[in-house]
Amino acid sequence: MAVNVRYHRSAEPFRFTVPEWVAHRPEHRECELSLARVREMADQCGFAVTAVTSAQPFRGLQEMLSTHIEAERLAGLDWYDQERAAVSSNPAALHASSRSVIALGVPFFSGLGQKPVDEPRGVIARYAWGADYHKILRKRMQALHELLKAAMGRPVESRLLSDTARIVDRAVSARAGLGWYGKHSCIIVPGYGSWVMLAEIIVDIVVEVSPPIDHDCGQCSICIDRCPTGAIVAPYIVDTPKCLSFQTIEQRGAIPLHLRPLMGDWVFGCDVCQDVCPYTSASQRTFDQDFQPRELDNAFPRLHWLLTMTEVEFRHRFQGTAVLRAKRRGLARNAAVALGNLQDPASIVVLADALLAHDEPLVRGHAAWALGEFDCSQSIDALDRARKTETDLSVLAEISRALGR
Repeated sequence: MAVNVRYHRSAEPFRFTVPEWVAHRPEHRECELSLARVREMADQCGFAVTAVTSAQPFRGLQEMLSTHIEAERLAGLDWYDQERAAVSSNPAALHASSRSVIALGVPFFSGLGQKPVDEPRGVIARYAWGADYHKILRKRMQALHELLKAAMGRPVESRLLSDTARIVDRAVSARAGLGWYGKHSCIIVPGYGSWVMLAEIIVDIVVEVSPPIDHDCGQCSICIDRCPTGAIVAPYIVDTPKCLSFQTIEQRGAIPLHLRPLMGDWVFGCDVCQDVCPYTSASQRTFDQDFQPRELDNAFPRLHWLLTMTEVEFRHRFQGTAVLRAKRRGLARNAAVALGNLQDPASIVVLADALLAHDEPLVRGHAAWALGEFDCSQSIDALDRARKTETDLSVLAEISRALGR
C-alpha cells in the first residue's frame, strides 16, 4: 500500500531498537487546539483513529532511508531517490509554515473473505477491494480541513498527504502514537491490527501532541516465517524486489522465474504477513462502505477472465480502484502465473489461446511458463505450436524454457 519503509536491524535478534524519530519528545508548547478536539473532528470526517506529532524533522530517518536505497532494498522504485529521502524526513520541507502533523487512520477489515471454488480465481489484497483509498482519504481530509478552519476562526495553511506524497506515513504514525511498527514493517494500531489506511495533514496550528506507543512484537516472528518469498529479510526490514506486492503491482516487466511458483493465486498485492499476525487476526471488524468490493471480481477475480479481458473491460471493472495501478497487461500476466500455480486442467486451453493470440508479449511469455508447469501432452503440444509461429524473442525464450522443463 505504501513504500516499504524499514527500520535498521538491532543487535539483539528479534528485538526492536526504538529510532530517534519515534522516541522523540518535542519541547513544551502552548497549544492552540487540544488533541481531544482534533480527534472529535476527525471522527466526524470518517477517521476512526487520530494522533498528533510536532512538525520537527524525523532525526535519523533520512540516514535510514539512504541506507536502504544504497543497499538496493528499494530497487525498482526508481522514483524513491536520495532527494526524496531528504524531503520525506522533514515536514518543513513540504510545508514551510508547518507546526503540527495530524496522523489519521481508517480501519478497513470487515471480516475474513472466502474465495469461491466455482472456477479458478485469484486474490486481490484487501486494501484494494473497494474504492481507491487515495481519493477517499483526500476527500475526508478536505472535510477535516474545513472543520479545523471553523474551529480556529481563520484560514489554516495545510498539506494533505497519503501514501504517494513525500512523507513517510509510517514514521509519522509511529512518532504520533497512532500505532507501532510490526516486524513486517506495517503499523499496528491497537484494536485494528495493521488493517488501517494511513494519512496525514500538516498544519500551521500548534496542536497538543500524543506520545508514541511503547510496544513491540517481542519474540514473535510469524510474519517473517510465513512470508512467501522471504522478503522480510530481518525484523522491520523488507527487501522490496522480493515482495509480492512489488512484483504484482510495480513490476512492469517479467516476474523473476524463481518467484513465480511462490506467488500462489495473488494477482494484486499480498496480505500474508498481515493475515498471520496475531494482532491483526484479533482486530475488530469494521464496515466502511467505501472499502467494500463492488462485485466479487473486485476481491477474487476470475483468472480466465483476467487473462482474456480487453482494455475496456479492465477499466470498467476496476475503475475508481487502486487495481488500475497494475495495468491490464500486469494483471493478465499475474493471472497466467496464478493459473500455472493452481494447476486446473481446464485452464490449459485458455492459456494456450493466450499464448497464441494475446496482444501483449509479456502475457504470452507468462502463459508459456504456466503451460510448462502442467507437464502433460496437451500443454507440450500447445507450446510446440506456439514456437512455430511466435516472433517475439522474449516469448520464444519462455517457450523454450517451458519445453525444457
